[in-house]
Formats: sequence, C-alpha cells, structure tokens
Amino acid sequence: MTTTDDLGIDPARFAHLDSVLHRYVDEGHLPGVQTAVARRGQVVHRDCYGATDVASGTPVKPDTIYRIYSMTKPITSVALMMLFEEGHFLLDDPVERWIPELADLRVWVGGTAVSPETRPAAAPITVHQLLTHTAGLTYGFQHVHPVDEMYRQVDVGDFTVPTYDLDEMMARLGELPLLYEPGTRWGYSVATDVCGALIERISGERLDVHLERRVLGPLGMVDTGFHAPTDDAERCSVLYATLPGGEPRLPVLPAEAMTAAPTLLSGGGGLVGTTDDYLRFCHLLLGGGELDGVRLLSPRTLALMTRNHLPGGRDLNSMGQATFSETEMAGMGFGLGFSVLLDGVANRTTASEGAFAWGGAASTAFWVDPVAEVCVVFMTQLLPSGTHPIRKHLQTGVYQALLD
Repeated sequence: MTTTDDLGIDPARFAHLDSVLHRYVDEGHLPGVQTAVARRGQVVHRDCYGATDVASGTPVKPDTIYRIYSMTKPITSVALMMLFEEGHFLLDDPVERWIPELADLRVWVGGTAVSPETRPAAAPITVHQLLTHTAGLTYGFQHVHPVDEMYRQVDVGDFTVPTYDLDEMMARLGELPLLYEPGTRWGYSVATDVCGALIERISGERLDVHLERRVLGPLGMVDTGFHAPTDDAERCSVLYATLPGGEPRLPVLPAEAMTAAPTLLSGGGGLVGTTDDYLRFCHLLLGGGELDGVRLLSPRTLALMTRNHLPGGRDLNSMGQATFSETEMAGMGFGLGFSVLLDGVANRTTASEGAFAWGGAASTAFWVDPVAEVCVVFMTQLLPSGTHPIRKHLQTGVYQALLD
C-alpha cells in the first residue's frame, strides 16, 4: 500500500492551496475551480469548488468539461513529433514543402495595418520555428502591433468563431506579413494551428480524426475532442470573461456552445476536455512518452521537446520583448510545445528547474515536474488568463505540501 511517506507529501497542507483557490471563487473572481495533483503516479489531491454556471448554481464536478484553449498546443505538438519519429520530416525542413500557401512570405518593416511596408523574408519558416513560436507569426487578439490588426481584419487569431477551415486559414496567413524575421524572436502565435495543418497535409487525415486515432484514443482521453457530445451538455461549463478595467466577470458563451462542432479545427486552441483526461496526458509526459503500456513517443524525443530551444539558452524575457505568454517569462525557456523552467529564482517559483508547462486562455493550467515527480492540472473558465495570478498561487500551494 502506498503511504503518504512514500509519496513525500503532507495531505493536510493542501488546505492552504484550497483556501486560496476557494477565495477566488468566494470573492466572485472565478465561477469555480477544479484541481488535481499527482505525485509518483498517484493522485494525492483533488478539489472541486464553486459552479460551472453561476446563475443556475450547477456545481463543479470531477467530470465537468472545460474549454482548454491553448492547452491543446502540447497535444498537437506531441502528435506532430510522432510523425517526426516516423521520418515524415526533419525539424529544419521548410513548412512550405507541405503548405505552399506559406511560401514567399514577407516581413513587416513599417507603415500601418492599412498601408504596411514589407520586405521578403530571408528564409522560409521551418517546422522547428513553428514548434518554438519563433516563426514570426502572431495572434490577432494581442492588440499590440499593426500586424495583429491585420490578422483581425481577416478574422485570424482572434476570439471570434471562424466559419472557414484550416486550408482557408493557411491561405489567409500566406497573405499576411510576418511580425519579424523567422528565428530571431519569440512570439506567441497561431504557429500551433499551422502545426495542425501540417499534420493534416502529412497524414492525409482531418486533424480531429488524426488526434483521436493517434493520441486521444490510445491514451483513453474519452472526454476530449473539438466539441462535446450533445448528450453531455449538462457537464459543460459556461465561459466567463473579465472586461478591461477589472469589471466583474460576465458570461460570454453558454455551456451548450461547447457541443457545436467547429469548422476550424484549431490545433492551437480548439479542444475541450476534463481534468482527468488531461491528467492522463500529463502522466504520459512524466512517463517519458509511455502510459499504461501505450507508448506514443520515445523518451529521447520527449526529452528534446522539454529542453530550452531558444537561441543561446536565452529566456522568454530576452526573446519575447513583452509579448503575451501563458507563463511568467522571466527565467522561462521554451521547447517544442512547452515552456521550460530555467531559473526558479528569476521566475520566483519553488518549482524544479526543468519543469515544463503551458496554460489556456480561460485561465486553465498544467505542469509536469520530472524532478519532483509531480503533475498538476487546474481548470476554470475565465477570460483572459492573465486576470489573476492563479498559476503562481497554484505552484506555491502544491510545492509547500511536498516534504522532499
């Protein structure tokens, strides 16, 4: 029998974590929260608190389904790297080999969104640059640069619900300038949506079919997909948002909206799923690419994915130049689909260096700490993800309960 001594935890100390997260709910900042913490393969803490629909009082339950948004990215990255292992491409291959819409791209040098000044890119985008978000792409929702505005003008990378598919998205991207020369900076972007399109072109399958066949099905992630079944509408969450200026949260998407099948299969942010499903994915990562006898990746490939790939060993702060990120940027590197902790002191965290992670736009988060043998999944539904310092509180609350 596994004991708390074997797991190196003090279960009573998780009360500190619950107290902080429950306060977010009680003070009206979050509708509800769900947390799962596992150590050495065992779930050591679970907590469900608050509501999935504040108006009706529907309680958070272990099987609640959430929009995981950018927590889709690591799943898509794993699926793409499975094709890498099978020899379909090399990391430095140009993406235009499979997606000719992205050939002959140009780079922004000045002007406005209406009258941009551009020059030809020095080199084509590579698969490696997509996976590391160094390709020069951006997101329309960032509202920082004229190129972001150009994305919004053609309905790319914003929070609208597209009525076009991945092929059309690639065509639209091919007409937009790059924000910077590929490989020279880090910028959070639609790059993982392009990875999804790359999977479709290489495999000859729709992204939803491919992810189900190669990743979700084999891992037993039975509640994860690009939409929830209509019969599961009662398990789905309302999506809330906090408006600029810190005004109270407002419902922006009803629970049943999660059951609508999207036209655009977003490899960067389209999946919905449960805490337990994502915890299985985390255990695959902690297990070096294998879970319950099912191997998706080799340990060496996963080790490559979870190392810092930024040039010169730099962190996001020095590469991103204040770009939006789903992680604190100081002391944080980036691998092939994951942030990677380089310096715990600079990042002001008690997590182990080498821990890898990402989060989603609705304030969801996960991380895997191979040194501490810890996996954590946190779910809620509040846009935008930077509204509250939830992830820092999560890290503090988890690690203070560890005894070794």
